[in-house]
Amino acid sequence: MAGAMAILGSSILALLLAGYLAQQYLPPPKPKVIGLDLGTTYCSVGVFQPGTGKVEVIADRAGRKSLPSVVSFTDRDILAGYEAQELADTNPLNTVYDAKRFIGKRFTPEELRSESSRYQFKVLYNEGDAEFSVSANESLRVTPEYIGSRLLLELKKMAEEYLGTPVSKAIISVPAEFDERQRNFTVKAAQLAGLDILRVINEPTAAAMAYGLHKVDVFNVLVVDLGGGTLDVSLLNKQGGMFLTRAMAGNNQLGGQDFNQRLLQFLLNQIHQRYGALPSQKQDVHHLRQAVEAAKLNLTLSDSALIRVPLSLLVPAPSGGGGDGSSEVLFEETVTRDLFEGLNRDLFEKILAPVEEVLTRGHLGRYEVDEIVLVGGSTRIPRIRRVIREFFGKEPNTSVDPDLAVVIGVAIQAGIMGGSWPLQVSALEIPNRHLRKTNFN
Repeated sequence: MAGAMAILGSSILALLLAGYLAQQYLPPPKPKVIGLDLGTTYCSVGVFQPGTGKVEVIADRAGRKSLPSVVSFTDRDILAGYEAQELADTNPLNTVYDAKRFIGKRFTPEELRSESSRYQFKVLYNEGDAEFSVSANESLRVTPEYIGSRLLLELKKMAEEYLGTPVSKAIISVPAEFDERQRNFTVKAAQLAGLDILRVINEPTAAAMAYGLHKVDVFNVLVVDLGGGTLDVSLLNKQGGMFLTRAMAGNNQLGGQDFNQRLLQFLLNQIHQRYGALPSQKQDVHHLRQAVEAAKLNLTLSDSALIRVPLSLLVPAPSGGGGDGSSEVLFEETVTRDLFEGLNRDLFEKILAPVEEVLTRGHLGRYEVDEIVLVGGSTRIPRIRRVIREFFGKEPNTSVDPDLAVVIGVAIQAGIMGGSWPLQVSALEIPNRHLRKTNFN
């Protein structure tokens, strides 16, 4: 009996030693599950690397780690990401973006008419659901989940190229406010892209995991998510390894696009004052929009940015002369950070309304918040960080790239679900079915 126990003990020791040596000297296995962030404005994919415990957000061939959540239909193809974004001004009726605003959501005809009024592409009512009317050799009606599937398919291809192996399993994030139907339709979009969703995780929880808050002793976490088109503020309570979303508020019509629009309108006014005309080509307006986006990004690091765009202007003919003529000019304008902040001062201050609302609903004072987590590229803007810092009297946590915080958290969860080592502490979410988001528009 003693000999049998000795043999068993030796066998177990040998297995443990073999496992240790395999982890130390054999190449780690490839990730089995990918993490997906299907954002309103941008989307990303990441993996948890077994062995190193690091998250890799996968880049496209140009090195970009986020794709625009845009899909464009042409006579030849259906394009997604940056290729689709390039057609936003030249093919506006067949270029769909912000599809996440519509996925799985029920509308009255009046609600849908109001929501769709801001877009150039056609949004149709179908018994409470939204559909998009596009043309690609023939007229088509496509659903929001189909648009999502084209973006997820692009992310899936990027992951497969990076890993060198087929991918079929994923974790996906959704806004905390999404109801069961919106979550199910998001999963349906993934299924259309050939993906099996193992778990749906709330975006604020994913962001908290990216910052490592699932492994440290904190209780009250405020997540401020300001992206290209929407602002979402969530108050999380963490108890052990569990997160409870205690309150939510936001603004569905506030984001980086609005800040860009203020600067674009200023530049158009400058062009009109300087030349007496406005750009006559859609491509010129597109290039001006790109220059505005680049300037906004530069102003997060520098005090000024130079905008330099060649324009074709339709110049009115002199009184009594012939028809209008075209003039080619090189428009140059130096934009300062002070100017940008001045143009958007009222919009930046609007961020505090939902912050105050979640604290009120969560019965929490501003100084009782343990961690303030920033998510979304627009939280890079220095003035926005200053507004938040001055309100709370403490620095927000900016240790993670705000553009990638959600996908990093989802990838960590994907690693946990895939059994990758070294194992992380998993974060569980406590469902709160009766919680409603307050909107400030």
